Amino acid sequence: MVGLASQIQSHVGQLTDQGGPFPSKIFGYEVIDRLGFGAASSIYVVTDPATRQLRALKHVIRKTEKDARFIDQLTNEFDVARKVNHPTLRRVVELKLEKTLFRTVTSAALVMELFDGAPLTELNFVDAADVFSNTAEALAAMHACGYVHCDIKPANILRSREGEVRVIDLGQACPIGTVKDRIQGTADFIAPEQVKRHAVDQRTDVYNFGATLYNVLTGQKIPTLINVDRGANSFITDALIKTPTEFCPVIPESLSQLVMECVRVNAAKRPGDMAQIAKRLKIMAAKFGGR
Repeated sequence: MVGLASQIQSHVGQLTDQGGPFPSKIFGYEVIDRLGFGAASSIYVVTDPATRQLRALKHVIRKTEKDARFIDQLTNEFDVARKVNHPTLRRVVELKLEKTLFRTVTSAALVMELFDGAPLTELNFVDAADVFSNTAEALAAMHACGYVHCDIKPANILRSREGEVRVIDLGQACPIGTVKDRIQGTADFIAPEQVKRHAVDQRTDVYNFGATLYNVLTGQKIPTLINVDRGANSFITDALIKTPTEFCPVIPESLSQLVMECVRVNAAKRPGDMAQIAKRLKIMAAKFGGR
């Protein structure tokens, strides 16, 4: 067991101890440990029965009618991830579904690449430029395939000790131009058009991306239509948002300016090409790294 524990540690890093028992097998996969919890889901380290490789498995059990949407998100994540191939997007392996005789899904498991990384916390501007250039490339690949992520935030960008990056959780991803049935997003990173339930597109990801970069650089949160005021007549203006350089003068003006372009309230005024954002950040990363 010592060897197995060491193997898990080398693949996973520090596991989150949530306590409580967990199943020994899920859909034939041997459960090694629990990584943590998501929206109505549990995430485990498992062994692939065919290859003996370690994988991550996200499991959702339908306990009430409300859980159906989390199963739908799991299915959506699998469908989108299969259509977009990029090394910075976490790879999916397979989707397992358990159904009743009447075809109602009672539980679902998404088997994924196990990545040894942690969600983003505050980064210096050199590391931030590198991490976010890779993140932008992954989002550009999604956009090229006709999809937007719709939930970029620090928790959905993993970084390894070696500096590798993975963009995760495509549960809210959708085709460009989609009008959602309800407000979806994370309060501190959500774009105005998501709150207003307008059509989402590449510029929605640009806003989420910019708000995430802002938070990682400054430790502060962008004022959004949800975290500032939930009133029907609430609004935000660009003038309300302090620049990253105002919070931290050491942050280069070029990086601060890019962030502010990304989080413009008016979507039409944001950059629309994530590939170009990636290029700008690559240039900055090379420049900053040579300082």
